[in-house]
Amino acid sequence: MTSTHTPTVSIPSASPSEFTLDASTTALLVIDMQRDFLLPGGFGESLGNDVGQLRTVIEPLVGLIAVAREAGIPVIHTREGHLPDLSDCPPAKLRRGAPSRRIGDRGAFGRILVRGEYGHDIVDELAPLEGETVIDKPGKGAFYATELSEVLTSAGITTLLVTGVTTEVCVHTTVREANDRGYECLVVTDCVGSYFPEFQRVGLEMISAQGGIFGWTAPSEDVVAALVAFVPTSASR
Repeated sequence: MTSTHTPTVSIPSASPSEFTLDASTTALLVIDMQRDFLLPGGFGESLGNDVGQLRTVIEPLVGLIAVAREAGIPVIHTREGHLPDLSDCPPAKLRRGAPSRRIGDRGAFGRILVRGEYGHDIVDELAPLEGETVIDKPGKGAFYATELSEVLTSAGITTLLVTGVTTEVCVHTTVREANDRGYECLVVTDCVGSYFPEFQRVGLEMISAQGGIFGWTAPSEDVVAALVAFVPTSASR
């Protein structure tokens, strides 16, 4: 015989104010935790970035995903990348970066940000389980030219726990898009990362500024503590 705790819990420490979670309407969104961005020698490092800044996100995110799965919270992964013929990559985006380090060029882990290449996929530590949704997106935001809106609507999701990289680009763009669509977003502060510490700090502050103009923020420790309330317990244990 099994039982569950109340389907609604709060995170009092969230900024700018207490945040309430309903297990039946919440999903965990994991944005672009890809080898091209996070692995030493990959695309991100080839641009002069410190991938160590992003890799600090992996450990707390592993723990958060594990608890979300136990609690029955859907985990949705995204990957930024393009079709092999680059037909979905606008010329303005394709021209960015140094020659030989642009989208579609050959990198250490295959063609850079091209779907199906080793570098395009998610790091091993955070690999999706069979049956979990993986959204391939051609832009920074997870809603642009993807099926994400339909996936969330069909599942009755109204609240997003947002994680991934990078804080000031794909995370911010997605949270802003979600806000415009009416979703309540909580960004998990140590489960998002930037190559630049100052961007990380300011990016997080911008989300919860002015009474939560785009959403809320909270550390994974407090989010995990809340999600534990949703984990089924066995009365016969």
